[in-house]
Amino acid sequence: MPTPDPLPPGARVRVRTMMPPGHVRTPAYLRGHVGRVERVLGPFGNPEQKAYGHTGDRLPLYRVRFAMADIWPTSEAPSDTLDAEIYAHWLEPL
Repeated sequence: MPTPDPLPPGARVRVRTMMPPGHVRTPAYLRGHVGRVERVLGPFGNPEQKAYGHTGDRLPLYRVRFAMADIWPTSEAPSDTLDAEIYAHWLEPL
């Protein structure tokens, strides 16, 4: 798996809408939604590979911030935010 170009804090990203079988750490409710990189957490072994006994490609892990209103339009607290830690291969820069 090629290493994606690094994303800086503040970059707008969309979570890919992939639906691969097996062990996946990216929440389905965030797929297709747009957020901003809050911080870069560093490179870590891909848990989707490690779950099956592989070494796991080292990929950047990002903390991405989403507006609640963008995820759930009927949220009771639309100005709140949700942060999720998402690996680079799940993110597409906008």
